[in-house]
Parts: sequence; C-alpha cells; structure tokens
Amino acid sequence: MSAAHGRRGHQRAPSIRLLAENNIRVGFVEDETFAALEAELPEHLRSLAVCGFVTGWRKQELLSRRWHHVDLDAAWIRLDPGETKNGKGRQFPLIPRLREALEGQHKRKQVIARRSGRIVDHLFFYDTGDPIRDFRSAWKSACKRAGCPGLLFHDLRRTAARNLIRAGVPERIAMDLTGHLTASVFKRYAIVDEGMLVEGAAKLTAL
Repeated sequence: MSAAHGRRGHQRAPSIRLLAENNIRVGFVEDETFAALEAELPEHLRSLAVCGFVTGWRKQELLSRRWHHVDLDAAWIRLDPGETKNGKGRQFPLIPRLREALEGQHKRKQVIARRSGRIVDHLFFYDTGDPIRDFRSAWKSACKRAGCPGLLFHDLRRTAARNLIRAGVPERIAMDLTGHLTASVFKRYAIVDEGMLVEGAAKLTAL
C-alpha cells in the first residue's frame, strides 16, 4: 500500500453537529378554547374531556376507569397501584366541575340501564353502554369545528399541570395529582406561559 493510499485510508470522518431535539409541545388549552371544544364534542366524550382537562390524567388511565374507582360520597376518583405508567396509585378529589361531569355520567348510565337492562361498568361509554376505546376521528372533527385543529387529548395533561401551578398548588402536590414521577418531566408540562408572567408582574407592582 502506498503512503498516499494509507493517508487516504485513515482520513477522519467529518464532524457533524447535531441539533438538540425539541419535542416539547408549547400549546395550552385556555378556558374559552376548551369551552368551545366541549360544545362541539359528542355527548359521550364531553365528560371524558372535562376529566382530562381537570385532572391531567392520561387518556388510557381515564378510559380504563370503572365505577368502583369512583366514590361520589367521599368525593374521589382513583387509580390503583399498578394501573399507572409509574406503577403508583393515585387519586383526585371531586372538585365541583369534576363531580358535575361524573354525576352526569351516572345519570346516563341509569338511563341506559332502564332502557336496555344493561349494566354499564365503565366510567366512559357510548350511548349503547359499550366502553369507549378510540375516539380520534370524533376528537379531530370537534377540534376543527372549535377552531383548535391539531389539539391532542394529551395537551389537556399539560394544561392541567399548568393550571394547578397557576392556582398556587405546591409542585409536589400537583405532581401527585397528575401522576408525574419526576420534577423534570413535570416542568416540561408546567411551562410558564405569558399569562403567568403577567400575573407575576402584577403581583410585583402591587407589592
């Protein structure tokens, strides 16, 4: 092998600078946008959307809930240990908006039971009583009509985290409610938005 060939054979590969990956969605669902979306959703999806907006729980966590996971008297909805992504159990108090949504579901369940004699076990169900499995098409159509095309159900999780912090809930408690295991992941969802910055500036001015 010639010296020149040897030099060519050991040339260093060019250095390629990789851009940092940024897969963090930046959108939130404000109250007026959610109200428009809720109005456009079919009835069987409205309570599910409210629960996602309030609790920040994942879609599959909510769809897997059955009535024995809800205690209307004690005012809790729960996820048992082993049912969550991080394996830890979780519960969320039935604040008025959440209670209203679940009581509405209970009334729908009773109507189906009287009409068909069918026992509805799942918390979220179609008018037939069958549990909801997938609703991507109906969700996409409702978002388009409500003027928020591209909105994902998972964006409600981000919004719930932001709303808890905005309401002054301590980060550790907010993480327990939404089910975020690490503060770093939670902070990706509870991004400070312009509204919170304005509120902070207003508090500083008042001081």
